[in-house]
Amino acid sequence: MSLIQKTLGAAAAAAIALTMMAGPSFAEDGKGQQLFPLFTYRTGPYAPSFIPFGAGNIDYIRYINEVEGGVDGVKILVQECETAYAIERGIECYERYKNGYNGALTAAIYPHSSGLDVALTDKARIDKIPIVSPGGGQNIATDGRVFPYQFPLIFDYWSESQIIVDYIAQQAGGYDKLKGVKIATLYHDSGYGRDTIEPLGILAKKYGFEDIQIPVPHPGEQQQAQWQQIRRSGADWVFLRGWGVMTPVAIKTAARVGFPANRIIGDIWSGSEDDARPAGPAANGYLAVSVFPPGKDYGIIKKLKEQILDKGKSDLKDDSKFGTVYYNYGVIEAITFVEALRTGHKKFGNRPLTAEEGQWALENLNIDEKRIAELGAEGLISPLKTSIDNHKGETIAGKIIQWNGTSWDTRTDWIKADTSLFADVIKAKAAAYAAEKGITPRAAQN
Repeated sequence: MSLIQKTLGAAAAAAIALTMMAGPSFAEDGKGQQLFPLFTYRTGPYAPSFIPFGAGNIDYIRYINEVEGGVDGVKILVQECETAYAIERGIECYERYKNGYNGALTAAIYPHSSGLDVALTDKARIDKIPIVSPGGGQNIATDGRVFPYQFPLIFDYWSESQIIVDYIAQQAGGYDKLKGVKIATLYHDSGYGRDTIEPLGILAKKYGFEDIQIPVPHPGEQQQAQWQQIRRSGADWVFLRGWGVMTPVAIKTAARVGFPANRIIGDIWSGSEDDARPAGPAANGYLAVSVFPPGKDYGIIKKLKEQILDKGKSDLKDDSKFGTVYYNYGVIEAITFVEALRTGHKKFGNRPLTAEEGQWALENLNIDEKRIAELGAEGLISPLKTSIDNHKGETIAGKIIQWNGTSWDTRTDWIKADTSLFADVIKAKAAAYAAEKGITPRAAQN
């Protein structure tokens, strides 16, 4: 995933540190090409999440290289580096590729772990390397005046909290009906899981609902006590912030204590097919927030099936994963990389971008409705427009999806978060960080 650092203890078996991609589009000689360092975790407990995600990344880039002839004629060189979802190994991968590889230039690095994103903050500022974490990263890094090289694109957990509360308010009949409603958050006891405690506290104070916070220790295989607590509290809704095995265990345990699945809303990392399917019938009706909608009917996904999957060129070994939440997430992430390159080419020319040029491009992204339609990604992604003082994007939105026993149904259109609601808090936190580190914030203009 983006991949969120749900736990720092995800130790994994040894893996190949560097994997060369086959085919002319992924040739070893990188001269004249743009490097895409693909930080992988094909081993360890979270590998099932990465495998379809990584395939979505690779398939889209292979499509760009082989069908479209590259990005404005510039081919992308993919180099895998296995992190096993461990921060130390992720730092090794960063050091290996921050200056490019065999002639190919690095314009940005996608670490695929919020923990690694945090760990690279000072290094990236010193090295001037853009670090991009779609759907994750550090919410505080939205303020690009202070964090010029961190890009938590597309989504964040504070906005997710707001979207969850908005959906519950819709079901209750309005925000004024939230007073007295009990919302329990069952969270993975890690930096990732704890990240919604503060925003939910702010929202509870604003709307009058009761905010109940219940941690689950990693890896989350035992939750009976937590669900008994939820039942005793009389919770009306549960916001499930799981990761890995924690999510299906939560759904099955909820069923055992009699808590209805259609009153549980999983966050973006608890809303994949591999989160719901292992829970069996207990998952029927289970809800989740979706920023990476599943499905095979989007224009670009159809193109990938025709040009990549059906021609035997897909990185997927299990075709049933095609069009799933994590596969589509991989495609979406690759789109942000490719569109950043296109943006940079308009200013610097059709050639590989340096890290400095990549930073400028990421700060000037504008994937609007027109461009989304041209990409064949309508309904798959929402508009994404960045600036120096907004490294996440102006429009933060998610859909609510529901498990029908075999697949996900979409319950809502994009629910947009009010980005102004937490803006002052985020800027205050960024200002405090700047003061601590002796950073002079940049002017908020591109």
